[in-house]
Amino acid sequence: QVHLVESGGGSVQVGGSLRLACVASGRALDLSRYSLAWFRQAPGMEREFVAAISWSGKSTYYEEPVKGRFTISRVDAEKSSYLQMNALKPEDTAVYYCAADLQRVGSRVEYDYWGQGTQVTVSS
Repeated sequence: QVHLVESGGGSVQVGGSLRLACVASGRALDLSRYSLAWFRQAPGMEREFVAAISWSGKSTYYEEPVKGRFTISRVDAEKSSYLQMNALKPEDTAVYYCAADLQRVGSRVEYDYWGQGTQVTVSS
């Protein structure tokens, strides 16, 4: 069992930056065994993929609208994943969730574990 907790959300103006963090915990957890991802869900919308990172951290995947603005990373020794978000836009407003999976990585994965989410609000 993996428990994920996101933090770092908040309110920011257009063009600003935020850094989200996701800390994992669990009995004898070895985070390097898991691929990690970030999703988001805006009000009235379905949850959508944002970014993912492979077990080694060498491969990353991004939803087209965030390419060049968002960066996903991981620090397994800290049992953490990060999402650096720059040049934020009003359409980035959503609840952001981190997720983990043992066997697959990418946008078309039914991730095994999910956090509770953190709210990001971008205002003009």
